[in-house]
Amino acid sequence: MAQVTVVINNRKYDIACDDGQEKHLTNLAQYVDGKVSDLVASVGQVGDARLLVMTSLLVADELSDVYSELGKINEGKADKSNTMLSATDLESITSRIQKIADKLEAI
Repeated sequence: MAQVTVVINNRKYDIACDDGQEKHLTNLAQYVDGKVSDLVASVGQVGDARLLVMTSLLVADELSDVYSELGKINEGKADKSNTMLSATDLESITSRIQKIADKLEAI
């Protein structure tokens, strides 16, 4: 079991993870730290607990949007078995993934 030290809101946290997942965990922590930093710039330092709750809600909202988009794509495919995604579907998914990747790279 590996251990990674991540920094969120200028505080260090030691987090255990599976071997080989260190980079992934570090990237996730950087993403969360970026969201926290955005909130701090917007609302100020309102306490770690409150910032982390607000950040969790923002990330959950982003995830909800992705699930909603995926659900819409799957609804159109529900009556078709073994159907491949259309070019439009792939472009939509690719666009969403690129937006998420851009956000992660901006951190």
